[in-house]
Amino acid sequence: MTLETKDQLNETTVKKLQQLIQANIDAYDGFRESAEEIEHSALADLFRQIAHQRSKFATELQNFVSWNGEAPETDGSVAASIHRTWIDIRGKLNGGDPHVILIEAERGEDHIKHAYEDVLKETAGSAMSDVLNAQYAIVKSGHDKIRDLRDSFKKA
Repeated sequence: MTLETKDQLNETTVKKLQQLIQANIDAYDGFRESAEEIEHSALADLFRQIAHQRSKFATELQNFVSWNGEAPETDGSVAASIHRTWIDIRGKLNGGDPHVILIEAERGEDHIKHAYEDVLKETAGSAMSDVLNAQYAIVKSGHDKIRDLRDSFKKA
């Protein structure tokens, strides 16, 4: 077995990167669309910032997949599209209530956080560990910020 390097990743690592690309695209789409729906300007700005960050993560991972001779994922998942439709409907029914939108945003953040945790376990020792751990730390921080904001809007 040859030592895995970033330009010679094994098949499992590439497959897991593809899953994270899709999760980041889903997060980007969800935050971008939520930023358009919500009338709370500070939250809209935060959502745009997180969307931009998730887009950068997807692009970074797509580059590694490409360097390994594979075609990277470029679309999000069908399940995420359905979830965004639900956020849109629920937000409109609740008059764009920031708490309701934050509940849904946190669900999406739970998904991407767990996706990173699973991939980190399944690719432990991979040449991609440094990149994935750095991205995960930012994802976890974003998750915690959304969760805390959700809780603060609930009390308001």
